[in-house]
Amino acid sequence: MATIIGGLAASHVPAIGGAMAKGLQKDPYWAPFFDGFEAPCRWLEAAKPDAAVVIYNDHGLNFFLDKMPTFAVGAAPEYRNDDEGWGIPVMAPFKGDTKLSWHIIETLVESEFDPVTCQEMLVDHAYSLPMELFLRGRAHDIPTVPVVVNTVQHPLPSLRRCFKLGQAIGRAIESYPEDLKVVVIGTGGLSHQLEGQRAGFINTAFDRRCMDAMTGDIESLLGIDPHELVELAGSQGVEVMNWVAMRGALLGDVHELHRNYHLPISNTASGIMLIENRPRLAQAA
Repeated sequence: MATIIGGLAASHVPAIGGAMAKGLQKDPYWAPFFDGFEAPCRWLEAAKPDAAVVIYNDHGLNFFLDKMPTFAVGAAPEYRNDDEGWGIPVMAPFKGDTKLSWHIIETLVESEFDPVTCQEMLVDHAYSLPMELFLRGRAHDIPTVPVVVNTVQHPLPSLRRCFKLGQAIGRAIESYPEDLKVVVIGTGGLSHQLEGQRAGFINTAFDRRCMDAMTGDIESLLGIDPHELVELAGSQGVEVMNWVAMRGALLGDVHELHRNYHLPISNTASGIMLIENRPRLAQAA
């Protein structure tokens, strides 16, 4: 059976792609961010996952305000990057895994979720940048399943709903009959707001609370309603919903192996996390 070996989280600021394309990884402005990926990359190189589920938010490539599903799942044989201009300029397509995708979709429907299923799907910086940053040379070889969460058009799904989505994804992966090692990646955040009177808003205390909760008291986040989340994280910082969904998929004993917090990069508080998902020990009779 498939196993989930860990969860990863990272911000997906579009300007990261431009910095990568220009070779600015050691530039003083960017180095504290890029250096934060060294430990997760070493862990991934040693763990050698067979597949990745990437939970992120679409930026208008597949869905816009006139048609915005709460959740969507890719079921395509490949995913081509078609960013809006701020990401990595040109890249090869990413591999899909249609069998794993349909198993996840069927399990979600059985769990009373109703995702849009996408047999053709474009991806943008929210998907492609974390794949490149975490998996590097394997980014275009490892099969993936993209999962899109609406973080844009209200009403937004609650953090609790996102967590339950993640739990259903976790059950789907753990019931998949192939011997695969899977990582789940949640992208976006942390706190930021790009428009209005609060443009430039960052909430360091809430960011650290969210990162602590990934392996601590996750329940302390789940009661925050979407409107309060906007107040705490900023209108774009609600992307932490993707982190919470990732955390929900980790059904074992979770252990934080690495975190990096740096600000600002392009008016955003950047967070990176690596969480190991260890099998739960069988309880004594």
